[in-house]
Parts: sequence; C-alpha cells; structure tokens
Amino acid sequence: MRNLKVALLQISALGIDKARNQAKGIQACRQAAELGADIALLPEMWSIGYTPYDYDRAGAILEWSNLAVDQGSTFVTAYRDLAVELNMTIALTYLEKWPGSPRNVVSLIDRHGEILFTYAKVHTCDFEPMEAALTPGDGFFVSTLDTAQGDVKVGAMICFDREFPESARVLMLKGAEIILTPNSCELEINRLSQYRARAYENMLALAMTNYPSPQCNGNSIGFDGIAFDENGSREMQVVEAGENEGIFLAEYNLEALRQYRQQEVWGNAFRKPDIYQPLLLKRVKDPFVRSDAKR
Repeated sequence: MRNLKVALLQISALGIDKARNQAKGIQACRQAAELGADIALLPEMWSIGYTPYDYDRAGAILEWSNLAVDQGSTFVTAYRDLAVELNMTIALTYLEKWPGSPRNVVSLIDRHGEILFTYAKVHTCDFEPMEAALTPGDGFFVSTLDTAQGDVKVGAMICFDREFPESARVLMLKGAEIILTPNSCELEINRLSQYRARAYENMLALAMTNYPSPQCNGNSIGFDGIAFDENGSREMQVVEAGENEGIFLAEYNLEALRQYRQQEVWGNAFRKPDIYQPLLLKRVKDPFVRSDAKR
C-alpha cells in the first residue's frame, strides 16, 4: 500500500448559503484531487458553515432547522457525483434533516459515490443553544474504505467528540486505523495536545480540519499514530496548518502504522475492561453536575 493522502480543506464558509458553500467545497475538492489526495475532509457542518442562528429572535431556530438537508438533496448528491468523477473519497459535513430536530453529521462518500456511513455527532455541545437544539448521534462507526492506495479502516468523530477519550477508544476497538475529525472551534495548545494523545494511546492516525481565521483559528492537523521507532521517541505530527485558508495534505504510511500496531503495547492488549465499570455509570456527581447536559 502506498501512502494514504488526506486533504484538510481549511476553507472559509459563505454563511448559510448552501449553494455557494457547495460550489466552494467542490472547487476545494478538485484542488485536493490535483494534489493527489485519496480523501478530502471538510470542516464541521460545511453546508451552512457552522453558522449559528439569532438565539433571541422569535422563529430563528425554526428557520435554522429548515436549512437542514437529507441524503437525497442536491447538496449531498453533487458530492457523490464528484467523488466518482475525481476517484476520491469525500468526507462531507452538513446539517442533516432528522425527525424532531436536525443532526450534525459527516457522510463518508467513497470514490464510487457510495455513502459508507453517516456519523452524527454524539457529544453535542449542549451548553450552547445551537447544538442543544440538535439530535445527538447514538453510536460510532467504522467502515473499510476502498482507496486507490488500498483498503483502510476509517472512523469519524466531530469536534467536541475528540475531547472524550471514549470516542477514539471505541473507534479503535471497532478496528479504525484512521479517524477523520471535522472541527469548528479554536484549536489551541491544550486541544491540540489532547488530540495528539488520542493518536498515541490508540495507535491510530488522525486527521482534523478546522475553519480558518477569523471564524476559528485554523491549525488543522494530522498525526500518524507512530510514537516510537528504532531510534526511540519520534514526532507523530505529519501536518499542521496555520490560521489562513488553504488546502493542506496529510500523508500517512499505513503499512508502517500496521507494523507498529502489531508490536507496541498501547491500544487493546493490556487494557483491563473488567475494572472499568465506573465508566458505564450514568450518575453525575458534583462538581460536574450540569443542568443542560443530555444523558
């Protein structure tokens, strides 16, 4: 297997204008294909540029919810057609129509135009009005993705999901070799370090795309998951963007990662799941009680 290339599409959205965002995203995907990308990853909720509604205006939340699209919409089908044309996987993000209230999702569209999975953000930011209005996802998914470089097992998590170690852990246990992470928030040293830890502790590759400044602060990043080699500790970071708009290519040696996973001690072999029962308890105790948290 040759190296897998993931294009981080750190591009500015055009507000809630789905048609203009669609066109700009398609243009960015074309540029990614020209760079030789196997996968193009958009930032979080690209269809409406993660644009919040006016929380204080009557009827605003309904108008915002009406911006949601389903998988039969032209917004989604245009990218499915594009994936076939470019022979490239596209991780497409959008506000998805859903019974009750919409979802924040990423659809993994393979190079044949098929949707392998649609993952809805599990850890919605319920402390913020916009995400409190969303339907959270109820599971994590891993699919075997056919790329021009060979098969790779891919999972996804979205923004706040990466701040919970359980998200990446479950994906690792389900077989993920790489996790795609659409994002929309400030990526500062602590969040970036936290994300690095997810790669280290699960021995898997990570790719995250964020919005550029001024909406967010860019810093889209990728880690290859290989923390040590014959020379000792090594740098896992394969790419980090600055604050400006651009397309940044993250390259992963998956054969090296697979060999590393066969011999190193992290991941699953030495876990003690029988003593992790407190992780399954739903009760929240002080000082962590939050009245707006969905359980």
